[in-house]
Amino acid sequence: MNTEDLKDIAHRAMLEHGLQPDFAKAALDQASAMRTPLADPAAASSAIRDLRDLPWFSIDNDDSRDLDQLSVGQQVGDGAFKVLVAIADVDAAVAKDTAIDAHAKTNTTSVYTAARIFPMLPERLSTDLTSLIESEERLAIVIDMTFTLEGDVTASAIYRARVLNHAKLAYDSVAAWLDGQGPAPARLAAVRGLDSQLRLQDEVARALKAMRSRSGALSLETIEARPVFINGTLTDLRPDQKNRAKELIEQLMVASNGVVASFLDAAGYASIRRVLRSPERWSRIVALAASAHETLPDTPDAVALEALLEKRRASDPEHFADFSLSVVKLLGSGEYAVAAPGDQPVGHFGLAMTNYAHSTAPNRRFADLVTQRLLKAALVKAPSPYSVEELTEIAAHCNVQETMADKVERQVRKSAAALVLASRIGETFDAIVTGASAKGTWVRVRRPVVEGRVTQGFAGLDVGDALRVVLLHVDPQRGFIDFKRA
Repeated sequence: MNTEDLKDIAHRAMLEHGLQPDFAKAALDQASAMRTPLADPAAASSAIRDLRDLPWFSIDNDDSRDLDQLSVGQQVGDGAFKVLVAIADVDAAVAKDTAIDAHAKTNTTSVYTAARIFPMLPERLSTDLTSLIESEERLAIVIDMTFTLEGDVTASAIYRARVLNHAKLAYDSVAAWLDGQGPAPARLAAVRGLDSQLRLQDEVARALKAMRSRSGALSLETIEARPVFINGTLTDLRPDQKNRAKELIEQLMVASNGVVASFLDAAGYASIRRVLRSPERWSRIVALAASAHETLPDTPDAVALEALLEKRRASDPEHFADFSLSVVKLLGSGEYAVAAPGDQPVGHFGLAMTNYAHSTAPNRRFADLVTQRLLKAALVKAPSPYSVEELTEIAAHCNVQETMADKVERQVRKSAAALVLASRIGETFDAIVTGASAKGTWVRVRRPVVEGRVTQGFAGLDVGDALRVVLLHVDPQRGFIDFKRA
């Protein structure tokens, strides 16, 4: 099986799970005829600030082309920092209820499989006209935040602007440089002052992380696998772990999404929030802690759980990712919900935040594009482009399609893993239980990082249990990997 075989599997999986792998002709025609939003006379409005001279940069995966965010920062006084986050103005190119918008509304997300990417928007937009690519002027929504040294937001504003990405940077090389383990990336060294920009934003991100940790935001760490292809053939699945550069971007995006949610609430607009409810399986998390000789309260307590996570990270770093994965599975999935003005928000248990919206990836997520349209309406005090009923319907559909997208990604990942493991039938592996229900019991193998089903000897197993398993059978076409308990 090679790359083309995996692509066929991915295409079929999209259709089987109710997602559209291909764009309709009307959407492709719309994209083909499109010019840059900067060509629109409205882009010269005095309400759109010219911030192209600021030293903006992006950090993403090496091969990412759908760039949604830029950032820039400065120290504004003793113990105060200002950070601006620019979000690609996708709405300037994709009007509501157009053919492209219809496709985005149907799929609701880009789907990233081991074989290929199924973008939410045509690539002419997501990797060009609405992507904040290097050395190209773009329209953006800017989230302007002032922080204390402790990570508290003391002031914020949101406005439209013209921006320019001066350097496209990559996570791994930036992280190595920040940690003193590698040289400055070429683009970082080429742009004057960018090194101090990165240091400043890293300092802000670390303060934000510490502040959020004290509030009960969970510092979870799981390992995902990235496929390795050589000459079109899948050869390995390598772990893709968090690093300092990823945490920098994550912290700035979380802060931005909190500001956006609060802004819309204060402006009196209903909006779509990202929520994570109080975990229903808290008793199992308590039991998991007890198995590690730790104690948690009987009722859900994010601050106590975060303290436990930090303790486990320090005492057993080798197995922390396994422990963290178990907690992730027991917390349950995040979801979209609508918050109308005056409602008591559900909040996000994992982030320890009351107001949180998805707004920082409009090229990749439909909920973010909807939020962007709400923001632009609020900035000019126009009526909301969506009724509460429409938002409720969109949120529910996003939840369904996000689940389907996860299933597609998981199925293709398992097909890739089955291919890698095909020659290892009968071998024994260290594993951890990641799912246990009437539908079956699943485990994650540590090396290589793959997930499969336990078809023999699964009685009594629950999420978080460590065990050894024997590989019984693989089916790359269907993505089946079967183990028995050793």
